[in-house]
Amino acid sequence: MIIGTRGSQLALAQAENVARLLKEQGVETSLKIIKTSGDRFTDRPLHAVSSGVGAFVRELDEVMLEGEIDIAVHSMKDMPTIRPPTLPTAAVLKRDTPFDILLTYDGTPLDELPEQSIIGTSSLRRTAQIKRYRPDLITQDLRGNIDTRLRKLKEGKYDGILLAKAGLERLGWELEGEILSPDFFCPSPNQGTVAVVTRADTEAEAAVSRLDHTDSRITTEIERILISELGGGCTTPIGSYAEIKPDRKEIHVRAEVLSLDGEETVGINELIPMAGGIEKARELGSRLVQMGGKRLAEEALLKLSRDSCDSDDLYE
Repeated sequence: MIIGTRGSQLALAQAENVARLLKEQGVETSLKIIKTSGDRFTDRPLHAVSSGVGAFVRELDEVMLEGEIDIAVHSMKDMPTIRPPTLPTAAVLKRDTPFDILLTYDGTPLDELPEQSIIGTSSLRRTAQIKRYRPDLITQDLRGNIDTRLRKLKEGKYDGILLAKAGLERLGWELEGEILSPDFFCPSPNQGTVAVVTRADTEAEAAVSRLDHTDSRITTEIERILISELGGGCTTPIGSYAEIKPDRKEIHVRAEVLSLDGEETVGINELIPMAGGIEKARELGSRLVQMGGKRLAEEALLKLSRDSCDSDDLYE
């Protein structure tokens, strides 16, 4: 079976892990690298590429529908909440660390960084959360693979950079940094999770489904439900995180929507029962809309669409 993947170091590590897991099940695979628009245009913010919505996913979907690959491996947080029914997520792998990590030039933690320190990130969610938490800091766009981002940090172009801790774990890198609390930096929905997609009703779907991790599927589904009515796409400042408590009777859920400048926020933070958790998540998602979450998401999307047009003009 052919596994399609982006060519970045992290994407390859994720695809190779899926290939290893399938081999343990007796399934032989080969990798095919697909270069997406999100990979080609690293000289502009992510939200200016393919409207930012599923920039790393849609093109692999098209290749799969054309029959060139059997399996696609994605960072699940990149996947839009609305998916083609013919391309099911056959497996959600066991989740890695879902939180953000701050790496700083000299090891200084976030609370002790001097005013006007420059923080690099490609995420509008992280940018808004930093502006809310430390409005005296300066955020600047940071694109490229993890190697590139770390090099720019070491060169002193940034005082700190924000990354998903899971990416470092999948590469086997142990770097000293500050894990940011989800109470202030609620992760992107499904951050730290790898999704494996196939065509429906195929041998690939049957094989990949054996890799599914039940708890990770439950929590990622709840996170998607919490923000499903908000709109705005996967690049707007939206966080969502669900965690099954040790007694397995309750799930701790957090979700928030921020304005791009971080000055306005609506959110929820509460426990819901494990039994009936999906229905309760839908109720909370509706509450988030009523609290003004949809308005914030739509305002951010409108602002981003204007910026995207301006950015595209620079490259014509």
